[in-house]
Amino acid sequence: MKKLNMDDVVEYVEKNIETFHLKRLQNLEKLKLSKILKKKNPYLFKAKSVETSDEIVRGIVGAYVSSSEETIFGDWLEGLAIFINQKVFNGWKSTTSGIDLEFDKEGTRYIVAIKSSVKWGNSSQIAKLRADFNAAKKTLRTSNSKLNIMAVNGCCYGIDNKPDKGDYLKYCGQQFWSFISGNDNLYIDIIEPLGYKAREQNKCFQKAYNKLLNRFIKEFSNEYCKDSGEIDWDKIVTLNSGLLKLKH
Repeated sequence: MKKLNMDDVVEYVEKNIETFHLKRLQNLEKLKLSKILKKKNPYLFKAKSVETSDEIVRGIVGAYVSSSEETIFGDWLEGLAIFINQKVFNGWKSTTSGIDLEFDKEGTRYIVAIKSSVKWGNSSQIAKLRADFNAAKKTLRTSNSKLNIMAVNGCCYGIDNKPDKGDYLKYCGQQFWSFISGNDNLYIDIIEPLGYKAREQNKCFQKAYNKLLNRFIKEFSNEYCKDSGEIDWDKIVTLNSGLLKLKH
């Protein structure tokens, strides 16, 4: 085990954080109004008495962008965690399905599946995680039957006061970052570097976001409003839930 040098972490963040901002901008630029309308519940909007193009567009775009950013940043944090672990424990990005990180510590091979938040999946997704852990253990033991293996679900933020899940451990927030780095304060120390050039990056994103809103509001008004200005709910529900016509 080596002591983590925070200068290495700061340098990594400054070199790579732009990737996150670039991906969120690219995701925004390829967004289509019809795509997100098909994914949102039109009945909920009607039940909430949403009656303007502006309200609907801001609501669906805001929710979609927030969700996609969670995914993009979760992937970015995974890369940061692997980088840090490499520096401290000589860990490596796993090539095994469902496993993100592997490293050896005190005679144990740790196989780690990294997720963003503590509440990252439903029961079927957790069952798949267990299956991935079991498959990975079986694969590793074919080459070394005496290998001591511990499976860990690492979550970048949140708290789980019962980390022992029986066949695997779940480390979240401070516990996770300490586990992969040996530094109990890392979960706090990484906050400051993440803000590198954030103001400039977000200014560029906000400009593109506002243009998208204006374009979508105009498109929605043209496509999904009647001549009277009233929202054409029948057309929206048909787009969202109607059966596609078969092509002959």
